[in-house]
Amino acid sequence: MFCNQCEQTAKGVACTTMGVCGKENETAGIQDMIVYALRGLSLVALAGREKGIIDPATDRLAVKALFATLTNVNFDNAALHAILADVVAARVALAMRVGYVATTGPAAFVAPAQDVAPNAATIGTAALASNADINSLMQILLYGLKGVAAYADHAAILGKEDPELYAQVYQGLAAGFDGVERGLNDWVGAVLACGHANIRAMELLDGGNTGSFGNPVPTEVALGPVAGKAILVSGHDLKDLHDLLVQTEGTGVQVYTHGEMLPAHGYPELKKFSHLAGHYGTAWQNQHKEFPLLPGAILFTTNCIQRPAESYAKNVFTTGLVGWPGVTHVKNGEFGAVIARAKELPGFTEADVAAGNKKKVLTGFGHNAVLGVADKVIEGVKAGAIRHFFLVGGCDGAKPGRNYYTEFVEQAPKDTVILTLACGKFRFFDKDLGTIGGIPRLLDVGQCNDAYSAVKIALALADAFKCGVNDLPLTLVLSWYEQKAVAILLSLFALGVKNIHLGPSLPAFITPNVLQVLVDTFAIKPVTTAEADLKAILG
Repeated sequence: MFCNQCEQTAKGVACTTMGVCGKENETAGIQDMIVYALRGLSLVALAGREKGIIDPATDRLAVKALFATLTNVNFDNAALHAILADVVAARVALAMRVGYVATTGPAAFVAPAQDVAPNAATIGTAALASNADINSLMQILLYGLKGVAAYADHAAILGKEDPELYAQVYQGLAAGFDGVERGLNDWVGAVLACGHANIRAMELLDGGNTGSFGNPVPTEVALGPVAGKAILVSGHDLKDLHDLLVQTEGTGVQVYTHGEMLPAHGYPELKKFSHLAGHYGTAWQNQHKEFPLLPGAILFTTNCIQRPAESYAKNVFTTGLVGWPGVTHVKNGEFGAVIARAKELPGFTEADVAAGNKKKVLTGFGHNAVLGVADKVIEGVKAGAIRHFFLVGGCDGAKPGRNYYTEFVEQAPKDTVILTLACGKFRFFDKDLGTIGGIPRLLDVGQCNDAYSAVKIALALADAFKCGVNDLPLTLVLSWYEQKAVAILLSLFALGVKNIHLGPSLPAFITPNVLQVLVDTFAIKPVTTAEADLKAILG
């Protein structure tokens, strides 16, 4: 295996024997084959589009399959082999309709038998290009597309799709395999095109979430338990959470959010369920410490799953694209087994409640909520009460150095406002930073999926102040871990956003030359120390 797609890759270079995430060599190989097969499917799908042949089911499969290769989603080899077989079968069927014939390359790929190890050196990222800088840009494009696929899949589940978005995913996957010669600038253009595609994917998802569950409203969320049976829902899929809430209503089972599900409490159509009891735990990487203490069932709807410890493995269920060998997988919306397991387990006692966390946190500051008080925000800036805005968000992780984000927020002056989103917030989400003119200094915009909200807020403020986004008193301080963060970063580049501070370390797949291009074009900056960066930003 050769896998460097996440921030914690071994020695800052690549995982070559086993993934830091727990991914085994065979699993990595199957995922490489899925990506390679998707490149072949993309070539056929694009040829089909030239003839007016578009197959919606194939489009949906493509993003689902690509999402399955994202970090900490699926570790189940049998499930991944089934996805690979579906991709190859879809390509063959579509090629017959289109009249597409290939004898070599990804459009002719046939998956080997399950007991045959794939050759990563032939089809993996190391083989993308002999030129290191072009290989780097091709990897950035691939990882960005994985993020796009995740958002597109979430949106499609809620009925929001765009055939042009699928075409853009196909174009990105086909690049480098379509016979077109591309230079360095062409690949930079392809990477920025991926950023634009991701903006569209996030726009669709935002419409799906708000159209299905209402616009989020500022909401207090309890961090301590209530007495009774319990189910913990992790991941990002709001529809799964809604379906579970419907199925547990009146059963006495309390439902808690975990990780990126925290912002769900702000959606009117979810918060109306009285047994959506609160939030349990912190970021995804702490599940080994937190899950053994949970006396209930656990449902993973999307990434990020880790190897379940024996002490709680029987309590874990996966749905959708998530998979782990030996863990019970249930179909989306069919949560009877999860509920039954919750009823078998002791649940939280009154003693647990008495000893539990008494804190509450605020969430629900999506673009609709923030723009609803835009006049106060603008007035605060003009009056000098608000000196600067920081968007401090992104992915969390276990690698040392992420305490930088806690220190940054703690040291940010009291006349600054912190916007945050994604699981990076768990470094500081429960801190009371006070208010400015009645506006909380810490505003939880939502999941990583809600980066579109942050974009809308920034664009609206720029319009109100009649300036460009880069002229606003706004600085983005981002943490990255996996491929959705890559896609969001590419979207910011596509919008021309500059002076982004990125950490805790730079991606292993970015070469020095490509990094220099990003520095020269977008003034991207690696984080240093909270004190030094705040001084540089604020003067």
